[in-house]
Amino acid sequence: MTDSDTSFQSISWNDGHLRIIDQTFLPKREVYSDLTTVGQVWDAIKKLRVRGAPAIGIAGAYGLYLGIKDFSMKSFDMFYSESQRIGEYLNSSRPTAVNLSWAINRILKTIYAHKDSSIDELKEIVLNTAITIHEEDRRLCKEIGLNGAELIPKNARILTHCNTGGLATGEFGTAFSIILHAHQAGKVDMVWVDETRPLLQGARLTTWELQKSGIPHTLNIDSAAAFLMQQGKVDLIVTGADRITKNGDTANKIGTYMLAVLAKAHDIPFYVAAPYSTIDMELGSGDLIEIEERDDDEVTAFAGKQTAPKKTHVYNPAFDVTPNHLITAIITEKGVIKPNYNENFEKLFS
Repeated sequence: MTDSDTSFQSISWNDGHLRIIDQTFLPKREVYSDLTTVGQVWDAIKKLRVRGAPAIGIAGAYGLYLGIKDFSMKSFDMFYSESQRIGEYLNSSRPTAVNLSWAINRILKTIYAHKDSSIDELKEIVLNTAITIHEEDRRLCKEIGLNGAELIPKNARILTHCNTGGLATGEFGTAFSIILHAHQAGKVDMVWVDETRPLLQGARLTTWELQKSGIPHTLNIDSAAAFLMQQGKVDLIVTGADRITKNGDTANKIGTYMLAVLAKAHDIPFYVAAPYSTIDMELGSGDLIEIEERDDDEVTAFAGKQTAPKKTHVYNPAFDVTPNHLITAIITEKGVIKPNYNENFEKLFS
C-alpha cells in the first residue's frame, strides 16, 4: 500500500483561489468551497470550516496573498503596512494555534527582505512563499509519521484525540501520520478515537479519515478513556498540538490534559506529534498561552436541538495545556524530542 492510496489533501491552491473541504459538512457530505477573498479565509478559519493548526497556517498564508493581490499603491511602506494589517486581521480569527502567526510572520519577514523589489514582484513572492509553506508541510508531516512509527510496538492499540490527519494539515497529518505509517508497517491492531467535545472532531473527522485509510478503529466517548486504560486496552496515546512552549508545555484540543493525567496514572506513554513550527520559543511556559473560548451554544445545543436550559452559564474553552512532565516525547519532522525540552528545543533551533 502506498502513501497515495491512503492520504489526501483537504486544502489546495487552484487558479488563483483557495479550495478547502468544508469540514462543517463532514462526515455526511464532502463539500468543497472556493475562497477568493481574505474575509472568506478569516471566516473559514473562525468557523472551523478549515481547522487544525498546520492547515490554519497554510490557509492564513494564502489568505494574506488574497488580501494584497489587488493592492494598487506603488510605495513599499504602504504595501508592507497593509500586509501587516491583513496579517493582524487573520491572526484574530483563532489566536491559540501558533502556526497561523508563524506563517504570517514568515511571509512578512520575506516581504521585508525583498523591499527593493517592485510591488508586482512582492505579490508573486508572497504567493510563492505560501505555496512553499504548503509543500513543506506535506513533506514534514510524512517525516513526522515515519519518525513516530518507529516508536509504535507491534499489535498496538492507540488512543488519539481530536483530528490530526489530512483534514488538519497539508497532507498525511501529525499524530494521524504516525498512525497511518505504523498501519502501513503492519503494527496497528486498533485505534481508539475520542469523540472530542464539543464539536466532535474525533467522531466526525478522524473516523472519516480512518475509514478512508482502511485502519481499524473504534469510536469512544471521551469519558470512557480512563476505563479503556483501566481495562488494559490502550498501549499508548498520541495527540497533535496547537502550540508548544519553550519548556514543552503543550496546548491542544480540550480534553488532552485529562488524557495525559490518565496516561501517567496507568503508566502509558503519552506522545505529542507536531511540526517544529508549532514550537513557540517566544513563550516560556504554558500559562502564557492565550486560550480561545467558544460560543455557549456549542455546548447547550446539539444538532440544532436545545440540550440545556436557556441562560445556562457555560465554560467552553477550546483548548487546554498539558504540562511538560506528563509528555513522554514530542515527535517532529526533525526527530523524537525527549525531556529536558528546554535544552533539547534550544539544540533543535540552533
